[in-house]
Amino acid sequence: MQWVLKLLGIAILALSTVVFAGGPKVTHYPIPGNEDLPFSDAVQVGHMLYLSGQIGVNPATSRLVEGGITAETRQTMENIKASLERYGSSMAEVVKCTVFLADIQEWSAMNAVYISYFPNDPPARSAFGSSGLGMGARTEIECIATVK
Repeated sequence: MQWVLKLLGIAILALSTVVFAGGPKVTHYPIPGNEDLPFSDAVQVGHMLYLSGQIGVNPATSRLVEGGITAETRQTMENIKASLERYGSSMAEVVKCTVFLADIQEWSAMNAVYISYFPNDPPARSAFGSSGLGMGARTEIECIATVK
């Protein structure tokens, strides 16, 4: 009985901390080297990490990689992987992705690369065709992941 009361006390203390502290902590991570952009690279809320959309830009050159949808998807996924690791997460912790394609006809080619990054237990996903993406990209992908 005493352990139940102790556990209940801990639960009430934890709940009051969240309620009176205004909810879970929110941390905004600016884009490394581009802190003046009007959006964050990622936002962490509690144990959830929300990444901004990534495109196939080579970080060393700040230019889209050449080679079309396949090369861009690979670079996009590498950029996502690097961002996740920078903020304490990993590809294995991704729970949801949203994929934007400049041409929905390139879905199969994008998917062939995308699935190689999630060999087991792939996250939930949505994919949309669009009328165009920033910098003339073929694809943009955003992800939500957990952080331990």
